[in-house]
Amino acid sequence: MKIRVLGSAAGGGFPQWNCNCPNCRGVREGRLKAQRRTQSSIAVEGDHGRWVLFNASPDILAQIAAFPGLWPKEGVRDTAITAIVLIDSQVDHTTGLLMLREGSPLEVYCTERVQEDLTTGNPIFHLLAHYCGVRWHRVPIDGSAFEVTGASRLRFTAVPLKSKAPPYSPHRDDPCAGDNIGVRVEDRLSGKNLFYAPGLGELEPHLEPFLAGADCLLVDGTFWTDDEMVRLGISHKRARDIGHLPQAGPGGMIEVLDRHARGRKILIHINNTNPILNEASPERAELAAHGIEVAWDGMEIEL
Repeated sequence: MKIRVLGSAAGGGFPQWNCNCPNCRGVREGRLKAQRRTQSSIAVEGDHGRWVLFNASPDILAQIAAFPGLWPKEGVRDTAITAIVLIDSQVDHTTGLLMLREGSPLEVYCTERVQEDLTTGNPIFHLLAHYCGVRWHRVPIDGSAFEVTGASRLRFTAVPLKSKAPPYSPHRDDPCAGDNIGVRVEDRLSGKNLFYAPGLGELEPHLEPFLAGADCLLVDGTFWTDDEMVRLGISHKRARDIGHLPQAGPGGMIEVLDRHARGRKILIHINNTNPILNEASPERAELAAHGIEVAWDGMEIEL
């Protein structure tokens, strides 16, 4: 199984266009040992060189341009994207769908909750009906596996994650299973599997087998500390308030991965304020000491 990290940053990318935090200023001025990053998305290879896209970020066109595997291969109009799996209905994971409007109907896989959000509060599916159209496939969250068009070698299993729906969702204040999911992708031939959960905000008991059984984890790397945005004066909300498990501190992601993960451990969806973006930082060194990697745009993983 081949995985390509198309984008590794949280919403806004890195550097964020309007942010003057030490990280963003440092990378703009060339003083920070760090790589620029687009908003988070990955692609997993399916059948015959076609790829399953996980999320469609606002940066999708730049991500396609940077990865020849997603370039058109045959005919005047073509795409190497066979399907799109959405893990939630957040703006930074769905806006890119509008950039794919010139082609054939999009094969989109998501939960009923996400489909509701994208036909009501943020009616992207209705907008796309005037262009390419959307073929919606329901993603089950009862533990049953599902298949994806053009990826017969792979088996997918979604698991609900505790989270809040986006501000425009009709059920913003009524969190429910299906607002956010993690997805296990298993190669039927090799038996190897990836667990992708960029919005993992809490280690719930039903998630432990997914972490322990994964050959590779791509999980939430948004914030280093719970009060990161508060200390910088950017927000009054803490990491856990907005559904993200910080890396440091008791019960943080480092502790969770040390205790439950046996495979390769990689953080993705990294906020522009997170000190781990600085490759020379003590925080980055602490991750390395725990065998935890930091995803970067263009990173390739093979299981």
